[in-house]
Parts: sequence; C-alpha cells; structure tokens
Amino acid sequence: MAEATIKPSIKSTSYLSPSSFKLNSISLRKSHQRFQSEIRCKSIKWEKNLQTGILQRLIKTEEKEDKQRRGIIGCRAEGVEAQAGLFVGEEHRESGFVIPERIKVVGLLALVMALCNADRVVMSVAIVPLAAKHGWSSSFLGIVQSSFLWGYLVSSVFAGALTDKYGGKKAMAWGVAIWSLATILTPFAAERSTPLLLAVRALFGLAEGVALPSMNTLLSRWFPNQERASAVGISMAGFHLGNVIGFLLTPIMMSTTGISGPFILFASLGFFWLTVWALAIRNDPRDSHLISSAELRLIQAGKTTNPTNNGKVPTLSQLLSKLPTWALILANVTNNWGYFVLLSWMPVYFKTVFNVNLKQAAWFSAIPWGMMAISGYIAGLASDALIKSGYSITSVRKIMQSIGFIGPGLGLLCLNYVKTPTAASVLFTAALSFSSFSQAGFLLNMQDIAPQCAGFLHGITNCAGTFAAIISTIGTGYFVQWLGSFQAFLTVTAVLYFATTVFWNLYATGERVFY
Repeated sequence: MAEATIKPSIKSTSYLSPSSFKLNSISLRKSHQRFQSEIRCKSIKWEKNLQTGILQRLIKTEEKEDKQRRGIIGCRAEGVEAQAGLFVGEEHRESGFVIPERIKVVGLLALVMALCNADRVVMSVAIVPLAAKHGWSSSFLGIVQSSFLWGYLVSSVFAGALTDKYGGKKAMAWGVAIWSLATILTPFAAERSTPLLLAVRALFGLAEGVALPSMNTLLSRWFPNQERASAVGISMAGFHLGNVIGFLLTPIMMSTTGISGPFILFASLGFFWLTVWALAIRNDPRDSHLISSAELRLIQAGKTTNPTNNGKVPTLSQLLSKLPTWALILANVTNNWGYFVLLSWMPVYFKTVFNVNLKQAAWFSAIPWGMMAISGYIAGLASDALIKSGYSITSVRKIMQSIGFIGPGLGLLCLNYVKTPTAASVLFTAALSFSSFSQAGFLLNMQDIAPQCAGFLHGITNCAGTFAAIISTIGTGYFVQWLGSFQAFLTVTAVLYFATTVFWNLYATGERVFY
C-alpha cells in the first residue's frame, strides 16, 4: 500500500519531469535574450541621444562664439542668410580687430574713382585760363574738352574685354599708371602745342576707359547680390567726390603754384595708390590669403548666378539681338550725354551766364557733385533694401533708373528759367542727385543679364555712351556760340532723358538673358 500511495504522488508532480524542465529552461533563455536585446537597444539609443545632444551643444556653443567673435547680424535676402557686417559691424578674430577684405576692396576702389574724376575735373577748371591765354573760341574749347573722350571711346570695348579675361586688378592697375602719367604731362603739353595737348588728353581718356568695367567686375566678385548696390554706391560716391575735390582744390592750387600744380599733385596720388593696390588686393576672394572662411562663405552664398560659362561668351551679334541690351545702350548714351555736358561745361556756364569768377564758379560746380555722392550711396542702400524685402531685381532696376532720368530731366528744364547762380546751383544739385540713382539701375544691370561677359557688355554700351558724350560736349560749344545761350541744349538733353525712361521701362530686365 505504501508503494501505491507513492506512485500517484510522483505522477501528480509533473513539473519535475525532464521534458518539462527542458521547456522551462528554453523559455527562460528566450526571456533573458529578449531582456538583453532590449537593454542593448536602449543602450544604443541612449548613446546616440547622448552623442546628438553633445554635438548639438558643441555646435550651438561654436556658433555663439563665432557670432561673438565676428559680430555678425543675421539677415535674410533671396533666401540666403547674409552678413550685415559691411555697414554695421566688423569682423573679429582671435588676433584682434580685422576689417573684412571686401571693405578694403571697396575702400580702395572709392579712392581710385575719386582720383579718376579729380584728374578729369582739373582740366575742366584749368581750361578757363588756358583758353584765355591761347585765345580759344567756344567751339574750339569744346574740341579740347572732348579730346579726353576720343581715347575713352577707343578703350571702352577692349578695356571691358581685357577686364573679363585678366581680372579687374590688373586692368585697373595699368589704367591708373597710364592716366597718372598723362595727367602729369598735360600742363607741359599745353605749353608746347595744341596738337600735343590733344594727344595727351586722348591718352588720358584711353587709360581711364578701364575704370568702370574694372570696378564693376571686382565688386561683382567680392560682394554678394544683396550688398552689391551699396558697394557700387560707395565706389561711385568716391567718383563724385573726386569732382568736388577737383573743382575746389584746382583753382586754389593754380593761384599759388600755377597751372601745373594740381596736375602734379593728383598724378602723384595716383602712383601712391597704385603701390597699395598692387600689394593689398586680389582679383577674386578665393585667391586672397587674408580673407576669413566665414566671409568667403558669405560672398559665395550670396551669388545667384555663376559668372563663368566654360569659356563660352555671347558674340556681339547675339548681344545686340536682344532688346535688354539696347535698353542698356540707350541708358548709357543718355547718362553720358547729360553727365559730360554738366561735367565739362559747369564752370563755363556759371562764368558765362552769371559772370562769376573762377573760384566762385568752382564752388557752384562742386556742391552738386558732393550731393551726388551722398544720394548715390542712398540709392544703393534703397536698392538693396527693396531686394531684401522681396521686390524683384527687374522692378528695382526700373524704379531706380526711372528716378535717375526723370529727376535730372525736370531739373534741366527748370534751369532755363533761373535768374541767380544760387538758384542754378540748387537745380544742378537736384539734377545730379537724382541722376546718381542710375548707379543702381543700368550700371548694375550688366551683371544681371550677362554675368559671364559683363565687362565686354559694359564696353559696348560705354562705347556708344562715350560717342554720345563727344557729340554733346562739342555740340554744347557750337550751340552756345550759335545761339548765345545754353537753354536750347539743356532742353534737348531733358527730352532725351524722358524718352529713354520710357524705353527702359518697356524693355529692361533684371533676369539673366545670356547663358
């Protein structure tokens, strides 16, 4: 009975059987594996989160330190976060305060553009005593004034092409060297013979033909799109201030040092500038060993188009087949027509119409150019602001150019009715101030429609504009001699301003046309 009692008891405890024990072991092993797998996954996930968190903190810390070091202000234009350091901040490195390289470029360009125009203006003032000394008539005086444009006309096209091929740095350097030499030779040539004077002035114009194409090419490479109009405004402010310096300083120096004094001074300044330029500037920011990586990234990020096109450049016939090119040509013609009339004849106008002396005429002539420098910079800021706020480049170019032509046209019409030199100076000031808005119009538009050959396109349009300037400069002299008044020619110029405004708004564009 004892055996019978024990057997059922053994059968009832089936968990002690080998097969049951084996199944339980397998289940336990699988649970352990799942547990280990979960721990492993959680460990990997925790490590990834930890690494991501550390990386994010490092990036934020680096960005914060980088912003503190460079003092940048984030702004968004054309979908690109841009640095506003050009005008409101500076770049700092661990070694201390450092001026951004593009500021150095635009600063030196502003200085050389000031010298470029000052060298022109010296002759506009000096021609009054030279005409009295040699007995030149008004018509021949216009020929002497226009001799600068003869060389300028020849150099316009090939200067732009050379700038595209060799870069703005070399072209500008050779131009400054030659025009400074011609400047210093001008008074000596005037004493020898009139033909020699005309030849030297033509050489002077030949060399100055590189100035604007070189400036445009360098600024397009060194500045992002949302800063380019302001950079042009700064450079052209120097250009217009050169008029002020030339008009004010020339008569003072001639009264103490003779006619040759201001020519020697400005030529010497040109040679000094050339030394600094050769050592400090590169054609392209990518070639500069001084530029920071942050500034280089900013410049490259702000480019919407690539200026290169695998060596393929539109032919002259292709360029002339598009109406936007003709809008540029006509704009340049009108701009140069009015600009050189005012530049060459302002001192003569005040002397002839209001009988003021040479020093007073210089003051009346200088004030408008000073205001033009300020308004040109304002135009650049306004243009960049409109682009950043969402206006299309086409709209901005049309707005700026319309102001640049309608304003001076109205000013010249009103000039026919003034009775005092002060009132005339006010109208000249208004006309030139408005005309500076063209800098943010047609002058920038060449890079918009044909960035790969902007220098060549600038040369073509400037060639036509220079030819128009020759006609207007000489034509003014003949009109004054024929009619005894400036009024008729001022009216013709105003009508040309208005007609070009209509053509520009119909056919100009800010989109790329040539690829």
